[in-house]
Amino acid sequence: MHDDDAQQGPLAGFTVGVTAARRAEELGTLLTRRGAAVLHAPALRIVPLADDSELLAATKELIDDVPDVVIATTAIGFRGWVEAADGWGIGDRLLEVLGRVELLARGPKVKGAIRAAGLTESWSPASESMAEVLDRLLGEGVDGRRIALQLHGDPLPGFVESLRAAGAEVVGVPVYRWMPPEDITPLDRMLDATVSRGLDALTFTSAPAAASYLERAETRGILPEVLDALGHDVLVACVGPVTALPLQARDVDTVQPERFRLGPLVQLLCAQLPARARTLPVAGHTVEIRGHAVLVDGALRPVPPAGMALLHALALRPGWVVSRADLLRALPGSGTDEHAVETAMARLRSALGVPRLIQTVVKRGYRLALDPLADSKYADA
Repeated sequence: MHDDDAQQGPLAGFTVGVTAARRAEELGTLLTRRGAAVLHAPALRIVPLADDSELLAATKELIDDVPDVVIATTAIGFRGWVEAADGWGIGDRLLEVLGRVELLARGPKVKGAIRAAGLTESWSPASESMAEVLDRLLGEGVDGRRIALQLHGDPLPGFVESLRAAGAEVVGVPVYRWMPPEDITPLDRMLDATVSRGLDALTFTSAPAAASYLERAETRGILPEVLDALGHDVLVACVGPVTALPLQARDVDTVQPERFRLGPLVQLLCAQLPARARTLPVAGHTVEIRGHAVLVDGALRPVPPAGMALLHALALRPGWVVSRADLLRALPGSGTDEHAVETAMARLRSALGVPRLIQTVVKRGYRLALDPLADSKYADA
C-alpha cells in the first residue's frame, strides 16, 4: 500500500492505542496500513517459560499422573510448553503423555502447533470457542475424569467451575504468566493520552492487559478521569467478550468483532471511528472532523493539537459564534493570553487549506461558516 493510500485510509486522522504485549507489531501494522496513527504501550509482559517453576511442577505432575483430557488453548502457549519441557529434559516424556490422552485443540492455530510437535488432536471446535469445548466435554460426561487445561493468561469465566460442578478434577497448566511491564512510562503516557482525549480508540487483546491498564490508573489516582474518557470520547475495542470483562466490571461499554481475531478487530474500528466523526457542510465544502486531522472534500488535512481543540469547540454548536475566552479555555494547557487563540486559529486556517471555513466575527469571536441551508438544521445542535 502506498503512503497516499494510507493517508486516505478509513482510519486516517485517528489515533489508536495498542496495549498488547504479544502481536503488538502485527496489530500496529494493520492499523497504520489503514491510515491510523498508533500509540503503543504494553500493559503487560510475559514471564519467560523456562524460568517458571510453576509450569515445571505442573508438567512433572501430569507426567506422573496422566490426565484423561488435555485442552490446548493457544499455539504460542503450546509451543512454549513443549520447548520449555525440552529445556528441562522432559520433552519426550511430555509428548508421550500428550500422545495417549484425549487432546483438544481450541482452534486451527493450536491444531497447527500440536501437529508441528508430531501429535494429532482428538478434536477441535469449528467456532474456536471455549464454550464449544465445554459443551463437548459436558456432553461426553466428565464425572471422575481428570482434565488438564493449558492456561493462557486470560480468565475463562465459568469454564473451570462448570467442569468441576459436573464432577471433573481440573488441573491448570500455567504456560506463561502476566506481569506488569518493566518500564511503566509508556503505559503512563497512554493513560495521560486517554484523559486528554489524545486517543480516539483504545484496543485490548487480553483481559489481563485491560485489568493492568485500569489498575495502573487506580494506582495513579486518575481512574475516575480515565473512566470518564472511556465512557464518553474514547472508543474501547476488545478482541472478544472475555477480554472486555475487566472493563465491563467498571461499566465501560466496549465494541467487539464477531470473530475474535486482530483482522476483524481492525475492520470494526474502520467502520466505527469514521461513523463517530462529525461531518458538516461548511462554506461550500464538506468537512469531516476526525481525531487529529480533518477531511476537506475527502482530502486529509493534518491539524496541530491546538487547532483541533479550537475546531472541536467551534463544532460543538456549528455556525454559532464562540468567544475568544471560550476558545482559550478549550486550548490545551490554556493560559490567560487570548493572543494564543489568534496564533492557533491562524495555524488552523493554514492547515485546513481553505481559510474561509472559519469566519472572524469582529469583537465577538469565531464561527464555522456553516452553509445557509444547514444553519437551521444545526441551530439547536
